[in-house]
Amino acid sequence: MQRIGETTAFKDHNLKLQGADIATRRGWTGVPNFILESDQISIGAKLTYAMLLKYARELDECFPGQERLAKDMGNGLRSAVRYISELEQVGLISIKRRGQGRPNLYTIHLKASFWKKKK
Repeated sequence: MQRIGETTAFKDHNLKLQGADIATRRGWTGVPNFILESDQISIGAKLTYAMLLKYARELDECFPGQERLAKDMGNGLRSAVRYISELEQVGLISIKRRGQGRPNLYTIHLKASFWKKKK
């Protein structure tokens, strides 16, 4: 397992946060711009990718159960499974199925090989 920061260097952003409340104190998750701007994956897949980044925190792996992921996204289980599959198909995540009632292990890939720049 690697820390995401070890594999990709991010430039510092000029960011000033004011007025933290109970919601923002729980943290926030940064999502790569190429994910947000992509017209090649669905909005649901984008949210799923963001949630996996949230679960992973600073690591490149996480293991939320599909039911937990669906609940946290406000979706049904079938939708969550479909979005996970979509992310796997474009190479943004890899899935290690562990079986025996244990949640899958998701490896998050911070690469844009599927992404085509808009003209």
